[in-house]
Amino acid sequence: MSQQAVDPAAVPRPPARRNLYFESRYRKLVRGLPQTIFWCPRCKGDRRRRQDCPQCEGFGKLTRESVQELIGRRMLPAFRARTGSFHGAGREDVDVLMLGRGRPFVYEVVGARTADVDLAALRDEIVARAEGAIELAPFVPVGKDRVAYWKQAQFDKVYRAEVAVAAAPAPAALAAAAAFAGTVAQRTPQRVAHRRADLDRERTVRVQSLQPLAADRLELRVRCQHGTYVKEWISGDEGRTTPSLAHLLQVPCTCAVLDVEDIVTDA
Repeated sequence: MSQQAVDPAAVPRPPARRNLYFESRYRKLVRGLPQTIFWCPRCKGDRRRRQDCPQCEGFGKLTRESVQELIGRRMLPAFRARTGSFHGAGREDVDVLMLGRGRPFVYEVVGARTADVDLAALRDEIVARAEGAIELAPFVPVGKDRVAYWKQAQFDKVYRAEVAVAAAPAPAALAAAAAFAGTVAQRTPQRVAHRRADLDRERTVRVQSLQPLAADRLELRVRCQHGTYVKEWISGDEGRTTPSLAHLLQVPCTCAVLDVEDIVTDA
């Protein structure tokens, strides 16, 4: 029985996979939400090791959600892709809100099978399903070069903090701290010393406002150079940051609440 030859050109092929890049900004409106997946430091999320992990109790992560997951959970199926990468312009601590215009990022869809996606509808779906945890600026298709740009760029940031003070500072000290603008020396903070090189760094800090909020609290707004450890500038980190806000106020103080109000970008 003869077989008819099949023209290879007539055989339908699956759509080619390609990486797509989308730029946006996120506003993080709840605390306890990391930017990227917060893997358990003990088991690293490994399927076998996490089963008996006492730190994460088998979950593999230390938080249920992250900004990365809230976006990727909707974006990857839309583009018929299995994996993606989140590239942020820096990151805030898990307990810090990201307000203002939001933090720039590029989401890389790895191996997309389709590019025919309504980006406005996708953004609305992500925000709606996040249930108030995040807000997003419109997605803009960009090239891979934008990943390197945001990773390498260094911008000042404006923070709002609630500062807990051990005692009311003297009026003269409060006025001096409110007018501070200069260079501070920071040694790698104790809280990150286990994963960062122990170095001394110089950063510029400019206090924009400082005023009493309650009997034991002050409200601070401060503009800092990229890479400034704001919590440690407030407390002094046992002398590892000088001069600190605690030094200027001449009373022990700690950062009780911290929000990023602006990332001072060119656009």
